[in-house]
Amino acid sequence: MTTPLRLGVLDQSPISEGSTGAQALRNSVDLARTADARGYHRYWVAEHHGGPMLAGTSPEALIGPIAAVTSRLRVGSGGVMLPHYSPLKVTETFSVLSGLYPGRIDLGLGRTDGSDDAVTNFALRRDRNHPAPDDFGEQLTELLAYLDGLPQGHLFEKLPAILPGRPEQPEPWLLGSSAQSAVWAAELGLPYAFGDFINPGGGVPIADLYRERFVPSQRLAEPRLLVAVWALCADDDAAADRLASSARMASIRKRRGTVQPVPPVETALRFLAGHTPHTGKRMVLGGPAAVRDELTAVARDYGTDELLLVCVTHEHAARRRSYELIADAFSPSGLVVSG
Repeated sequence: MTTPLRLGVLDQSPISEGSTGAQALRNSVDLARTADARGYHRYWVAEHHGGPMLAGTSPEALIGPIAAVTSRLRVGSGGVMLPHYSPLKVTETFSVLSGLYPGRIDLGLGRTDGSDDAVTNFALRRDRNHPAPDDFGEQLTELLAYLDGLPQGHLFEKLPAILPGRPEQPEPWLLGSSAQSAVWAAELGLPYAFGDFINPGGGVPIADLYRERFVPSQRLAEPRLLVAVWALCADDDAAADRLASSARMASIRKRRGTVQPVPPVETALRFLAGHTPHTGKRMVLGGPAAVRDELTAVARDYGTDELLLVCVTHEHAARRRSYELIADAFSPSGLVVSG
């Protein structure tokens, strides 16, 4: 019997040229309603700083409004960039969300700074007098201890018991696109979300490493992997390729050090006429049947039963329609989108 494939959304809240960040955030809430209605399982919002293309700087602030207007979706961070924050503060924030929306909150954790800009990174630093310490492992261990409980006599012993959302708590995930993140997730017995849209070339060996090194924990008996994939669906292959031109142009500009709002399709087509369109990322593109088959193949290659889909378009309606078409494409196949 074929294992059902769960689909979810990883939303970066893209800002379109001619629009605003405020509208991008409202679009995220609207897209979450669509995902909830169409049977998607999970909806994660990203954390990016200091750029004019993505409005998702604060997943902890966006999760609540999304959870409030949906009923079935698991809602979470994809992810919180832990090096910027106190582990206790992050735990408290997600405890509040879990108390308000029990059984629906995910706490996805990342180790990067979420920005390509040195000035923004400096502004985000906890201590500007010294280089930021590379202490992600210690931060992660501390955060998990607040969720699991601390030993008697520990300085922070009382804190887990007084988290505001108790007895509810978020489900922690480790995000990554490297072997190091896979090893941390495995050794701590955490579920692991791999960013194929960041590192498509070496992903399968990293997923295998996670499974090989996995140590069962009190929260997870067996390894659990989801994979985030860039995907755009339209009525046919040509329409999808045309819509993807906006993301291709944005990626090329970003590689050259220029980050700007997502350009319109016509602007992008003119730009790409003089450029090789390769973005360095896997882009699953096409009509419904083609996208369904390629996503199924990606899931099979990774040995996972869950994918998160990332999509950037200039027009919000095109992005929303993409997720609708993908959901419809999977439903008649015998697979399920939620459950």
